Amino acid sequence: MNNILIKYIPESSIDMVLYLIEQNNFNLKIVNQRQTKHGDFRQLPNGKFQITVNNNLNQYQFLLTLIHEIAHHITHQKFGRVQAHGKEWKTVFQHLMLPFLKPEIYPKNILPHLANYLKNPKASTDSDAKLSLALRNFEADKGKEFIFSLPVNSLFLFRDVVYKKGNHRRTRIECVSMNNNKVYLFNQNVEVELLKI
Repeated sequence: MNNILIKYIPESSIDMVLYLIEQNNFNLKIVNQRQTKHGDFRQLPNGKFQITVNNNLNQYQFLLTLIHEIAHHITHQKFGRVQAHGKEWKTVFQHLMLPFLKPEIYPKNILPHLANYLKNPKASTDSDAKLSLALRNFEADKGKEFIFSLPVNSLFLFRDVVYKKGNHRRTRIECVSMNNNKVYLFNQNVEVELLKI
């Protein structure tokens, strides 16, 4: 397991992660990228527990996602069926993440955003635009751009639909679908393909 983890998480976090894996009985499966989630936790039909994490995440995203999912597992063991990202999970997640909040593991440009996010963690780290951008080192995937960086009225492609960028709200951006003329709200850190016309 050690040899596998070194490819995916910061080296200085490996001992703590191995400890968490040994203390909690689950299978860790590293899977191909999924569009809708970075990881998940589930009980398999045979009664065993499995955590999956996407293989395309950088080491800081991977570590955060893995701890997020381990928190689901521990919450399930301690409290049974509770709200997926409710107060029980938040408390467990905060408790598990605290030892990882140090500059030997997370770079100084990520730590303040991570600490702020952990005050009230949400279901997805992508819902916190500042943390999401810091985790990705402010670099979009090849051939894509972050929606916040596009000029107003730009046309862009997202999941095979063309949109026109509109006004910024407090945390989201209004975009009009060219398919049905409806307004949709996008997170600032969504990666899209700019259409050059």
